[in-house]
Amino acid sequence: MRPSKLLSLALAATLAVFFLTAAVAVPMLCRPYYYAQIDALDLPAQTDWSEQTIRTAYDEVMDYLVYGAPFGTGALRSSASGRAHFADCRVLFRLDLALLGGTSAVLLVIGLLYHRGRLAFHRFWGRGPAFWAAVCLTVAFLLLALWAIRDFDGLFTAFHRVFFPGKTNWIFDPQTDAIICILPTAFWARTGGLVLALCLGGASLTALVAERRARRRPFDRHAQKPSRRTS
Repeated sequence: MRPSKLLSLALAATLAVFFLTAAVAVPMLCRPYYYAQIDALDLPAQTDWSEQTIRTAYDEVMDYLVYGAPFGTGALRSSASGRAHFADCRVLFRLDLALLGGTSAVLLVIGLLYHRGRLAFHRFWGRGPAFWAAVCLTVAFLLLALWAIRDFDGLFTAFHRVFFPGKTNWIFDPQTDAIICILPTAFWARTGGLVLALCLGGASLTALVAERRARRRPFDRHAQKPSRRTS
């Protein structure tokens, strides 16, 4: 089968979206990650609230964002503006999980078809789709990391302006939306670092395995050919 450039580009894009959404889903779904930050960031001392109060507030917000439970922030006060922002966040959370599920299904189908020899991917400059997905993600995250190092607040603001265009309800007042006190800037910086590490780690490992398999494949096929007998 003739290798397809279009399929190769489509697979690279699908892999990039899969690794990104999977990395974002980890802190979203893994509650122990946040619980560990309560001690690491010394939130009880910073807020004068008990660890249980902080956990309850966080759990209620995440239950709303991920599972569609009624909105709540435990014992912490909240405003209509704050609730409206979390409603917008819930849309993004669901979009991330939908993209993760969709790309997972697509990759499974592609993997099965490729294993059966029904698909062939063009290797741009001798490299496969997984390699280029990892390269694109690395370049994008490197630029974002440099921006964060130079001006994290600027990056944070730009992120919200892109994903919440025309809205300012993401700027919380601790007096009316106390939930912001248990989600400090340091928490988001650490979470961004975790997403970066998971995304690039997964993409790089997949690219490494894919390239090694691609290099061995010609030898494997050659070794499987039956030898001819000479009379």
